[in-house]
Amino acid sequence: MSYIQQDILSHSMNSPPNAVSNESKSQYKGIERCFDIPFVTELALREKQIQQNYRPVIAVHKWFARRPGTLFRALILSEFVGGDLRTNYYRSHNLNGLRVADPFMGGGTPLLEANRVGCDVTGYDINPMAYWIVRQEIQQLDLDAYRKAASAAGDWLERKIGFLYRTRCIYCNNQEAHVKYFLWVKKKRCTACHREFDLFPGYLVAENRRHPKNVIICWHCGLLNEIDDRRQPGKCSGCGARLVLAGPAGRNRCTCPHCGKENHYPDALSGPPEHRLFAIEYHCPRCRPKHQGRFFKNPDEQDYLRYRQAVDMWQSIEPLYVPDDPIPPGDETDRLHRWGYHHYREMFNERQLLGMELICRLVDKQGDRKIREALATNLSDLLRYQNMLCRYDSYALKSLDIFSVHGFPVGLIQCESNLLGIKSDRGTNVGSGGWQNIVDKFFKAKQYCQHPFEVAYQNGRKRIIHIPGEWIGEKRYSAGGFECKKVKLCCESATIAELPVNSLDMVITDPPYYANVQYAELMDFCYVWLRRLMGKDDPAFAPLTTRNENELTGNATMDRGLDYFTEGLSTVFCRFAAALKPGLPFVFTFHHNSIDAYYPVAVALLDAGLVCTASIPCPAEMSASIHINGTGSSIVDTVFVSRATGTVSRRTLARDAAQVANLVLEDLEQLKAGGVKPTQGDARCLLYGHLTRLAVWHLRPCWDKGDRWTVKLDRVANFIKEMGGPRAIEMHLPEDLHVRSKKWVMVREGDLRYGDGPDEIPF
Repeated sequence: MSYIQQDILSHSMNSPPNAVSNESKSQYKGIERCFDIPFVTELALREKQIQQNYRPVIAVHKWFARRPGTLFRALILSEFVGGDLRTNYYRSHNLNGLRVADPFMGGGTPLLEANRVGCDVTGYDINPMAYWIVRQEIQQLDLDAYRKAASAAGDWLERKIGFLYRTRCIYCNNQEAHVKYFLWVKKKRCTACHREFDLFPGYLVAENRRHPKNVIICWHCGLLNEIDDRRQPGKCSGCGARLVLAGPAGRNRCTCPHCGKENHYPDALSGPPEHRLFAIEYHCPRCRPKHQGRFFKNPDEQDYLRYRQAVDMWQSIEPLYVPDDPIPPGDETDRLHRWGYHHYREMFNERQLLGMELICRLVDKQGDRKIREALATNLSDLLRYQNMLCRYDSYALKSLDIFSVHGFPVGLIQCESNLLGIKSDRGTNVGSGGWQNIVDKFFKAKQYCQHPFEVAYQNGRKRIIHIPGEWIGEKRYSAGGFECKKVKLCCESATIAELPVNSLDMVITDPPYYANVQYAELMDFCYVWLRRLMGKDDPAFAPLTTRNENELTGNATMDRGLDYFTEGLSTVFCRFAAALKPGLPFVFTFHHNSIDAYYPVAVALLDAGLVCTASIPCPAEMSASIHINGTGSSIVDTVFVSRATGTVSRRTLARDAAQVANLVLEDLEQLKAGGVKPTQGDARCLLYGHLTRLAVWHLRPCWDKGDRWTVKLDRVANFIKEMGGPRAIEMHLPEDLHVRSKKWVMVREGDLRYGDGPDEIPF
């Protein structure tokens, strides 16, 4: 007898999940009853478009794949406040006394949301950078003192090296125009004639979207030309050569323009690649009021001289803080090795190294510990814009930081941002990637912690709703003295966490998604600098690297496969589930493009004795994100809600592929009601979530936690095959998810009866 046949489940499917009237909602608490999918979907979608506008706290420091804060606020309020979420979401709450834990705190979003509404929070992460970032997010800080120290640092840098970021305006001859971005192209030495040439993948510098004209560099003489029509670029205004858009470099090969020899790149044996400065985007405050568009120019002799001055200044000092750490092998870092980068310092040019060294010296002299930590965090975050892997976005006309694609992308055109940053006459920032940009964002982030708000839209107009009484932090000054909250952050693996039984009211987390992001490999780029600067003050910086043999991600270089990930996830789930009070929720988000990555999730839930009571869809990414756009990946997570005791809705326990498809279509309708335009990738991830939930329900009666990992993974895989597998479910879904086709209507509205009896099944 199959697992499915062991349960005879039937119920009419007349009402959609989570559809509870306001009258009855007021009597209920619990995510399964009170979570409002369309409402939270709309909130999460808006937040992910410009997340810093909704949750400014994330600007304390870069972390990867942060899930929406709006989602976690909604989950916490649905569980502990209940009632109508649309009303309660914008009210102030104090859940003092509830204890919430996150075993994979990463950038800290779930913990920050729980802390904000008064919960005691406990967070674990094995990565020292994650621990440091959450600590800086939640640590109380004297903002006036911080602002004064950061401004003083900017003023000092201006006096020391500000001249290195000046250029002559080609319109008014102003010698003090501010450089926004230096644009560099990689060079290659021909293996035949030994002459150098540029590796241009294309000659379009800027599109005519945010600038009146297209800017094209001449392939022959290098002059920048501004033209109206890219399809008919015409001839160079300098040398008369015909302008072209396509460059000679592509698919790791380029023909030498001097001898015609085909050369290949990259060449790891030649060391780090060399670059040539070929263009500058700048800001001239004198011309700005009457100038249309941006300012572009070819570098002149003074620009080259200033760079040589930077080189001389760098070579004249003995660096104290620039790390000389080697880049270890890894799934992501091997790409750097192929390009000849073997030490982290090689990823910067001399002007960048000089500026970062000077900032480090300033930070180390700061006497106040918390101010010093805040400034050190600013420096660490600044690194992602101050390196020679940043790229220039020819559409948006801005620098793309090194982590814009959650990896180490080595392009052929690199963008060096102004280290100091530029202020306009109105006091706003011009350009991105400078010290002033980072400081301003950090200041706003910490202001938000003191006075959090929500964003709502009424009749298409944005409205900021302040939430008095809520705040993020460990303590704050008030009229009666200090207000304190319990915060425990642990820089260690959650697999060894010691938690008292029945001590937690909620576990809420965003766990690693198998091998989606190599957090440690990427964060080492910042860590080696921060460790050199702050290592003497904090034992979390004792390791040479953030990489850890117990890190819970899939990694081919470290021979970490699905078995390793399953064992680690199961260990964590078991420890934290045991600490939960009976019937209280273990909640986590998950998505992956492969069904195999969901098998460890099912195993971990089963080992922990948890039942998945709901799998809820919610947007988690922005479709326009560089690492997602055009890949077919999903922007939607499944939120798994699980408990050790409780009830499960009978109508969600589908028995075959058609019934699972029905649940997926219901999810998609709820997402569409919140503004999502679902893709096949979204539908696929949702069906993976439902299959995982069903596997846990059906396998639990005869589950043996003591079986080998491979046996347990096979049992989950076999159940999903018995259900027909993802492909069988996809066959029941319409090809166009935006059109309510006849096939959709038949599946949605068909009388798929699961049987008689009450809807809620206890376990």
